[in-house]
Amino acid sequence: MADQKPGEPRKMRTSVKGPLMFSAFWGVVVFFAVLIFASGGSGHSPRFDLAFTGGGIAFIVSLVMAAMLSMSYKENAEHLGKGSGVNLSSRKARSHGGAARGPAAPPAASPEDPEAPAPGH
Repeated sequence: MADQKPGEPRKMRTSVKGPLMFSAFWGVVVFFAVLIFASGGSGHSPRFDLAFTGGGIAFIVSLVMAAMLSMSYKENAEHLGKGSGVNLSSRKARSHGGAARGPAAPPAASPEDPEAPAPGH
């Protein structure tokens, strides 16, 4: 989006070709399914009235569903992809007085130990 000016809202590039093709596919599938199954066998004439009705309903319903799903789409904010995250440690934290299940913490150095580093170093 190199041609976008600062402060200008972001323009989303959306296409209606995908949802229309999806809806048309389901409309045709339902049309032929109703045409075949609603006639009641090969001895009866095909029910084009029910087939067109079923195909139209399937087309409209799937188009509305695709439109609702595309309207509900929202990109993540930029700051969510950065940072250190939360709970990166695999060690379990102490909870409500219980002992941690992870490896034990190293023992504290005694004040008599000359090899132990001094506090603050």
